[in-house]
Amino acid sequence: MTVELVRGQNHPLPDTRLEIRVSAGHPVVAGATLGDEGGRVPGVEWIAHPGSPSLPGVEVSQQAAADHRLAVDLEAVPAAVHRLSLLLALPVGVGGPTRFGAVAAPFVAVTGLDGTEVASYTITGLDRESAVVALELYRRQGAWKVRAMGQGYEGGLAAMLGDQGLERPADLAATILDAVARGLARSVSAPPPRVPETERVRHSAPAAAPETMAAADSAPTLPVTPPPPPPSTPLPSTPAPSAPAPSGGTTGGGPISYAHPGRRTAAPEPEPRQAPPVPVAGDASGWSMDERLYNQVWGMFEDLARTTAAYRSACDFAESRLDKELDGVLSDPRSRIGGAGDAAREAARARHDELTARAQEVLDRDLAQLAAESEVVEPALPPAYARWDNPVWHAYRVPMEAPMALRLGDLHLPERPDLRIPMLVRLPLERGLWVDSGRGRSEAAGLLDEAELRRLALDTAVAHAARLLAVYPPGEFTVHVVDPAGSGATALAPLVGAGVLAGPPAAGAAGVTAVLAQLTERVDLVQMALRAGAPDALPPGMDTAEQLLIVHDFPHGFDDRAVNQLRYLADEGPAVGVHLLMVADREAASAYGPVLDPLWRSLLRITPVPDDHLADPWVGHAWTYEPPLFPSGSRILPQVLAQVAEARRQWGR
Repeated sequence: MTVELVRGQNHPLPDTRLEIRVSAGHPVVAGATLGDEGGRVPGVEWIAHPGSPSLPGVEVSQQAAADHRLAVDLEAVPAAVHRLSLLLALPVGVGGPTRFGAVAAPFVAVTGLDGTEVASYTITGLDRESAVVALELYRRQGAWKVRAMGQGYEGGLAAMLGDQGLERPADLAATILDAVARGLARSVSAPPPRVPETERVRHSAPAAAPETMAAADSAPTLPVTPPPPPPSTPLPSTPAPSAPAPSGGTTGGGPISYAHPGRRTAAPEPEPRQAPPVPVAGDASGWSMDERLYNQVWGMFEDLARTTAAYRSACDFAESRLDKELDGVLSDPRSRIGGAGDAAREAARARHDELTARAQEVLDRDLAQLAAESEVVEPALPPAYARWDNPVWHAYRVPMEAPMALRLGDLHLPERPDLRIPMLVRLPLERGLWVDSGRGRSEAAGLLDEAELRRLALDTAVAHAARLLAVYPPGEFTVHVVDPAGSGATALAPLVGAGVLAGPPAAGAAGVTAVLAQLTERVDLVQMALRAGAPDALPPGMDTAEQLLIVHDFPHGFDDRAVNQLRYLADEGPAVGVHLLMVADREAASAYGPVLDPLWRSLLRITPVPDDHLADPWVGHAWTYEPPLFPSGSRILPQVLAQVAEARRQWGR
């Protein structure tokens, strides 16, 4: 199964004959360098680029393109070569973007010759850089591995080549870009689309009469936001054809009709209305079933967002049109009073009701289809994606491989509150989590007292931590807890009793300081190893598992130094496998002032009660988030944690 890498992560290569695929969404220059054990490239003859596309063991494309396929044969590279780096750069002087922050994140994948994907990497976090080292294939103890690099250069191709130890990198970069420019100049643009016969006939038809055009312009239309309207949306009717001209005659330059003038043709039979397709779990694209289900869930999320946006847009249009027509009636003294005015107002309201009814019909149809799909998909979800009341947890076994995503709760919109879409986030976590124990503006939180809200917040954090422990292989996820006042002992008891924590919850200021110092040192060591190009060169005995720090009752027990360390972990930790799970009330930490604003912004805020604080990136809907809850009286949590603890003992972790 394919592995989706994050920056700095490596993965063994099962074969030496490979293909590297690049998808950038915009033309980029692709090249490769062969380096020694220290990563240094001896000279220009060790670089494959559009002007010199072939080297022993590697071949690249000869011009810039949005998609590339690089052939690699690691057995054919010279024995002195220990590293093969994939370089991507934006072409200059062709009128395109000059920085990667202005285009979609490039995607690279290493595949076998049969197309089976081994590892992939989406190069995120680029901004002003115009060149990037995407991947590195390196030899370690006789075997080859791939490492996700994502090292960008604002100085472009010249700076990247200079960083690899090449002399006169600016001249070499100019040579490469000149070869790219020549390749683009030789390329032939696609011919214009051929005009269909019907279009050519239409252009020669006589123009419509002015009164006919005005009537067409005033016909009611339903505004549609992307995606395009569903097939059942009523479309304007096609005007009936005029009587055919006699055979051999013409009608003002229009096409000749050879139909018999006295023969009546039967109207075509209407096509039967097709039933909506039966939903199937896992029918989205993807290599594994988990990947297909992940893509299907987010496809449902997008469909719900867009169909709701179309419905709201249609209702807004109907309201604005009604207001405009009523204003027109009131502004005309002749129709302000009397029967004419009443008739005009009734006609305007009738048109409004018709538009909203048509929009509601389309919405109901789409929501019914999504609800049917949800009923099929929800029972088929694996534990990482499933709710706690899903029967899949009763057959739970500790996995031997981490999933690609994790469920943090459910999302729904007010148009259909019972249609809930799983909120999935990719693993490893790219941001820390913040369970807000404050009231905020949530109506549900306003109905609870402060103590109950804090208890629910910590229960939510424990549920998230338990799921993370359950979906990772034994020993590959470590959880630390900071509870300075010891007020969370009851909620933390399942984690403590199962023995799945790295140690007892740290209490007091001294305990906070010790845990933060340990994790800060780990971040520093991993970062230094990555910068040195030797991520495997870590101190012996160091825990290489993903780390999660649960912070309860912040800022109690935190001094200024501890607050700075916490901000450092929030900013730098996720890139090297250290994640935060904060349980805090922002107002309780207001004494620190704006110094903590970057901390809150860096974390994904979730709530212990339903709250509509999340927005989607397409149309900005306010989605209601519902936290994961255990069924009343359920024993799922202790059973799952007991299996995690037992698996750790068996594997000596």
